[in-house]
Amino acid sequence: MRFFRALLARIPLPLRGLRARLVVAFALVAVASALSTGALAFREARTGVLQQSQDSVIQQFRKSVNDVAASTSPAPDQQALQGWVNQVRRAGQSPDWRVLATYGSLRAGSPSADFNRLSPELLRSVRTTRAAVFQRVNADGRPCLVVGMPVTYLSPEAKERRLSGLVLYLVVPQDAEQGYVEAMVSGIERATLVALCLAVVLALLAASGVLRPVRALRRATRRMAEGHLDVRLAVNGSDELADLSQSFNDTAAALERSVTELRRMEAQARRFAADVSHELRTPLTAMAALTDVLDENALRFDQETRDALRLISEGTIRLSGLVEDLMEISRFDAGAVQLNLDEVDLTESARHTLSSRGWQDQVETHLPGPGVLRTRVDPRRLDVVMANLIGNALRHGAPPVRLTMSVRKERTDVTWAVIEVTDSGPGIAEEAMPHIFERFYKASTTRTRSESSGLGLAITAENVHLHGGRVSATNLPWGGAAFTVELPLHRDSATSDADTCADTAGAR
Repeated sequence: MRFFRALLARIPLPLRGLRARLVVAFALVAVASALSTGALAFREARTGVLQQSQDSVIQQFRKSVNDVAASTSPAPDQQALQGWVNQVRRAGQSPDWRVLATYGSLRAGSPSADFNRLSPELLRSVRTTRAAVFQRVNADGRPCLVVGMPVTYLSPEAKERRLSGLVLYLVVPQDAEQGYVEAMVSGIERATLVALCLAVVLALLAASGVLRPVRALRRATRRMAEGHLDVRLAVNGSDELADLSQSFNDTAAALERSVTELRRMEAQARRFAADVSHELRTPLTAMAALTDVLDENALRFDQETRDALRLISEGTIRLSGLVEDLMEISRFDAGAVQLNLDEVDLTESARHTLSSRGWQDQVETHLPGPGVLRTRVDPRRLDVVMANLIGNALRHGAPPVRLTMSVRKERTDVTWAVIEVTDSGPGIAEEAMPHIFERFYKASTTRTRSESSGLGLAITAENVHLHGGRVSATNLPWGGAAFTVELPLHRDSATSDADTCADTAGAR
């Protein structure tokens, strides 16, 4: 079975299609039917031709022998034996008869007769039987019929015929019969060829009828895969293919209803999130202002009140961040995000991200010198990308956390600015790796009440994709996680020294 599968895999794909298989199947059935029918017809016709020829020859030979035997002496000499041979030959229907006769040690034969054509089996059979014995042989490439007939006599005192010792042999070429047989073989070959051609034509017609709805189903399936859920098939007839087309239409209709309902519910959920985020923003702004005032006067209150104020302030900040993230996601979903591109020094942007959040002493940096990496990006969104990656590493990884920038050139002559953030923590679980950039996904269920909203990495991926870049996550061999952002870089945006890291600073 494995061998046949390997052999099938080597066949070109067009030859493994349904059309090719139908043509081959029809052709094999036609050839098998023609050959079996031809073989049976050939066997019966050949048997009939040879049997008729054999019976005619034996009957005529027996008549000739009987006529001669009636006028012969009981003990012929050599001359009499030769006379009998000549009489039998003259009485034959064909000049091609070759007659031989034996009596004891005497031998006689017609011209060109050869006793070597008499097989030992035939000679033994003639000595032990009172009836004619025949055998078909091939002499010098020509088929021949050899007949041996013993001459018997009825003695006065016996009631049964006895062998006289005289035996006559007849050798008759069967060229005409062989010609008939060859003509039959040629006819069978022509009939097989005609049947094969007819089978191929019928197979092509059948394949066209079968493949037409199959091709329509394939086109409809591809259109459905492209998002055209309103595609339907024409149902003709009541066979299995029509039932398959109807089942496809029912499935497509059910899928369209389900997808429409899901899209409606998704749109409602997005609208709800956007509305809630917008409605929460105004009271949160007032709460943030109030907590700022309370924080400034916290020393006037007792310790218990100050702890309560601190919790309220932290919760307000966390809720404000969540609302901002939700509003950002809503803008992505609505397609209302626009890039405000500007020529930016990526090294200066990274330093600004660290200093604005007080992370200078917590992150090791390996950055090119000033002016080495310059490209057009949206400064605010680039700041969000680096802040989310570095903040994620600081929260869930372990020191040291490193920020590295470099340039990589691919074979396609595209240059990329590579931003990599690594940590020395436990890394990312294998089951979480495919979902790490999904919305609201948290790799650990123990962090459901953490400061993370589960939207940071999703927003990061959206911002990177807006710039035509790529983002990926992996685990380092020595431990820790690595997040890599690749942004397309024009050739004139980087100097030849972009691969060097001129600035290495920072500590945990």
